[in-house]
Amino acid sequence: MATMAITADMVKKLRDQTGAGMMECKNALAEANGDFEEANTILRKRGLASAAKKAGRTATEGLIAHRVAPDHSSGVLAEVNCESDFVARTPDFQQLMQSVLTEIERAGDAANEAWLKDPQGPIVKHVAPVIAKLGENMAVSRFVRYAGKAYVGQYIHQGGKIGVMVELGGVTPDAVKREEFQTLVKEIAMQIAAANPTYTSRESVPAEILEKEKRIYRAQMENSGKPANVLDKIVEGKLGSFYKQVVLPDQESIRDPKMTVKQVIDAAAKALGVPVAVSRFARLKVGEAAA
Repeated sequence: MATMAITADMVKKLRDQTGAGMMECKNALAEANGDFEEANTILRKRGLASAAKKAGRTATEGLIAHRVAPDHSSGVLAEVNCESDFVARTPDFQQLMQSVLTEIERAGDAANEAWLKDPQGPIVKHVAPVIAKLGENMAVSRFVRYAGKAYVGQYIHQGGKIGVMVELGGVTPDAVKREEFQTLVKEIAMQIAAANPTYTSRESVPAEILEKEKRIYRAQMENSGKPANVLDKIVEGKLGSFYKQVVLPDQESIRDPKMTVKQVIDAAAKALGVPVAVSRFARLKVGEAAA
């Protein structure tokens, strides 16, 4: 018998029914060859469908748990989900968020997607009793951890619905203490929260993404009758607009739209006398992983 292809929609449907993790649902569906009842049974046998009785109830509310080391050498963001904003504000849920952050810190480099979803792992063991106590489906859908490479700053927006973590390299211990640097970190993190960039530089945009954009621009102008060299220039111009949307340094500063983020960083670097640069960043918004 041919094995059935397991689609993302099927996985999402089973996840909605059972509250089990994405990988567990995918594996159970593969084992059951696409049979939902059988997959549900497999999950229940493994003790993973703890929310099976909460069929159809999805955990898309919640908060972004956040913690940064006192010396800013490391930081963690984690999306902890539940079904209602009311539960997200309870002491039990707040305590769960802190426990999750502690476990991620404790695991260090060993903390990854498989570790997060492991039914016998520490995260699932923290979540299960809180589900039982509060009667809502819950999950830790994802996390980001930065450690040991540079200065880590965070910004939490909308009362915990959006969390940003940004890592800045090239700074000295003396520069870190200065007000100009602290202002820059906050400004960059708020920029990421508001403008939602994807890349730290033009060079980090994957070639296939750029090619796709260029194809779209050329298709828009294929009947324009313009010569090839003119079309190339128009495509480059449109790419510039694309970079302004998705590349952090190319974006207009939300504080001063007459400046780019690169100009803001360069001005701060000059004032501080150190080559400050954003090495990486993450922006987590509650619910977007489930969308």
